Amino acid sequence: MDVSQYLEIFLDETKEHLQNLNTQILELEQDSENMDTVNEIFRAAHSLKGMAGTMGYKRMQNLTHDMENVFSEVRNGNIKVQPNMIDILFQCLDALEGYLANIQESSDEGTDDNEPLIKALNDILNGNAGADAPKKKEAADAGEEKAEKADKKEAASDSKEKWQSIKLTDTEKALFEKAKEEGQHFYGITVYVQESCILKAARAFLVFKALEEKGEIVLSNPSTQDIEDEKFDFDFSVIVVTAESYDNVVAAIKSVSEIEDAFGRELTEADFGNSAEAEAEEEPAKEEVKPAAEAKKPETKELPAKAGDKKPAAKPVVNRTVRVDIEKLDVLMNLVSELIIAKNSLVSSTSGEDTHNSNFNEQIEYLESVTTNLHESVMKVRMVPIESVVSKFPRMIRDMQKSLGKKMELHMTGEETELDRTVVDEIGDPLMHLLRNAADHGLESGEVRVQRGKPEVGNIYLDAYQDGNNVVIEVRDDGNGIDVAKVRDKAIQRGTITAEQAENMSDKEIVDLLFLPSFSTKEQVSEISGRGVGLDVVKSKIEALSGEVEVKTKLGEGSTWIVRLPLTLAIIQALMVIVGDEKYAISLGSIQTIEDISPSDIKLVQNKEVIQLRGTVIPIIRLSDVVDATSSKSPEDNMVVVIVKKGDRLAGLVVDELIGQQEIVIKSLGKYISKCKFISGATILGDGEVALILDANALI
Repeated sequence: MDVSQYLEIFLDETKEHLQNLNTQILELEQDSENMDTVNEIFRAAHSLKGMAGTMGYKRMQNLTHDMENVFSEVRNGNIKVQPNMIDILFQCLDALEGYLANIQESSDEGTDDNEPLIKALNDILNGNAGADAPKKKEAADAGEEKAEKADKKEAASDSKEKWQSIKLTDTEKALFEKAKEEGQHFYGITVYVQESCILKAARAFLVFKALEEKGEIVLSNPSTQDIEDEKFDFDFSVIVVTAESYDNVVAAIKSVSEIEDAFGRELTEADFGNSAEAEAEEEPAKEEVKPAAEAKKPETKELPAKAGDKKPAAKPVVNRTVRVDIEKLDVLMNLVSELIIAKNSLVSSTSGEDTHNSNFNEQIEYLESVTTNLHESVMKVRMVPIESVVSKFPRMIRDMQKSLGKKMELHMTGEETELDRTVVDEIGDPLMHLLRNAADHGLESGEVRVQRGKPEVGNIYLDAYQDGNNVVIEVRDDGNGIDVAKVRDKAIQRGTITAEQAENMSDKEIVDLLFLPSFSTKEQVSEISGRGVGLDVVKSKIEALSGEVEVKTKLGEGSTWIVRLPLTLAIIQALMVIVGDEKYAISLGSIQTIEDISPSDIKLVQNKEVIQLRGTVIPIIRLSDVVDATSSKSPEDNMVVVIVKKGDRLAGLVVDELIGQQEIVIKSLGKYISKCKFISGATILGDGEVALILDANALI
């Protein structure tokens, strides 16, 4: 069987199961008695085992099988959850992630059998409570075996009743007599599915398939439709006509995995007699007046499918989501982009003419409405919650707590905040660096915290929320904060800045030195930090996503790292402006207001031009100087100033003229022009002209 076509689905679902296991095992560590968590872990391990087995990944299957065995014992109350057991389970998850990484690279799980882990899991099974554990286990096993036999005996005795709940009519009696003449057998059988089975309907389908190879299924209880819809407990009954022996039929049923057992026997004429008598006892009056044709109408398995019998409202809604390759969405996004450019072209071609054709203008407005809605719909399809990234962090903080010997707790909010898929895929590393930084550099040791009157357990917060066209992710801690003097001294010592420069630098400018490559205030290099790799990676990654990162800190109280990211990287609303004889676009998301300023309102502070606007001093940036263009305005004219915002900082961009608001498609300029930080891309206007997009963040 070629399973390569299922590889993508396997990888996606395995990642989901591993993340679920990570979360659930963390919960189990906090509350070891919670049986819901134990059941959830058992189910996830069971699913992983089945998936790995189907794909032929035996090592992965063996490891998950042993994990499943451990949780089976925990469910039965034979094993108590211990701290060392949690550590072993996390090591198992790391090993499974290793298998997954290999499969992603080469479609092969590798050669590591992880024998120490399998041995550790078996040790938990065999010697979980010290020297007397085996005896207890033997006693438990003996008790369990006894109970199981009693259950089977009880099941065997009531199985007769189970399959006899199928009402047999004259039609079945005629079939029975015909089968006898041909030397065939009529069997009534009840099939029991394991209670741990996740896909009962699928197992029942395989049983039906196995039986149909042996003979013909006459009736089932519940009906085939109900079995298909999983409207049954863990057993169902069938009546089968076949030339095979009873043992062969039962063996065929038991060959289906996750089938606990099957009980029944061959039917005799007496069985039909009893059912006829029972029917007569139930409705003697009706039997007398029932027309012959109706009396012979069989009660077949299709009956529940009649409109009157079914209750559609009770059927759960399934398969509401579809996995789509991100490349297909990219193609769709590009098509939407081209449509918007075509729409802009139509708008610009009609705007200059005196068009009396109101119908044409209506069509243009309608096209504009459709393209905007289509763009929003495609964007929503591309949006995913950041939960997929941040859900792995509680486990990371738990491991760091152990390796650093500090008590700490991670609090997360806003995991449901949505971002473009391409952005979500890239922010995992920067956020991980910021959290590690908070745990290692930010939080003090327990003794120091107690001396300072703080709780011994340090707190790290990860908050995500939407702010206009941006998503903001804050990582903060209640630790020591950044020691600006220490950073200044380290920078002078390394030769990054001179002592004279340091005198004139603000605290914020000194803190920003931490974002330089290979800059670290850590004296000793550890496996967690000290190599100076981290904050420079954070800054470059976030800026590559057209985002920004800044830090606020207070010595002795803690630090807050603020990451601001655009919701989308493809199509934005922009303000079109003219500087010199060129057109430029500024993202509407970063614009606060547009002001008309007189040249006399400009003041100088530290040799830099500023304006005072409603009590706030705002530095101004003359775009004609930045883009090296000659302004078309004379110095005496009033200036058009676009006030832009980055976090809590404002700046005024001086432009020559305003064109207006427009929906634009961002086209990347590629790696060749990446050195020019204040230009974030280009767009094609309606008349085919290219306009550069200014990055207000970089300008500020």
